[in-house]
Amino acid sequence: MTVTVRPAHTLDAPLILEFIRALAEYERLLHEVEATEADIRRDLFGENPRCFCDIAEADSQPVGFALWFYNYSTFRGRAGIYLEDLFVKPEARGLGAGKALLKRLAERCVEADLGRLEWAVLDWNAPSIAFYDSLGAAAMHDWTVRRLDGEALRALAGA
Repeated sequence: MTVTVRPAHTLDAPLILEFIRALAEYERLLHEVEATEADIRRDLFGENPRCFCDIAEADSQPVGFALWFYNYSTFRGRAGIYLEDLFVKPEARGLGAGKALLKRLAERCVEADLGRLEWAVLDWNAPSIAFYDSLGAAAMHDWTVRRLDGEALRALAGA
């Protein structure tokens, strides 16, 4: 089976949301999904895109996605790519779609002289961790992710 990667386009908004919901279900976080097709269209395909998406296809059928955005490393003095979500349908795992999506992001980094490609993985997700390890991805043991959202975010903003 041939796996290809292409940039997502606005007609993919329902598919992207489907992938987001499937990933959230796998991560046991479906109850946290608030995103809508309108959100996807606005933030990926609107006047000022905030993030980007690639679609993996096997024999012309969508089997996975990578949703990403640019970040910046002040220490390296270069932009990079942060991979927000990577998901491949369970029935398509093992075909190389996940690797093809990551390879495309790595190519973007090299082509644009970006400093790094980063992402987070849930600590219980052993299959994904093993996959990332097999690619040479290093775990960042000295860092802890922090987040402000909801009421804490509004409180800090003074709202």
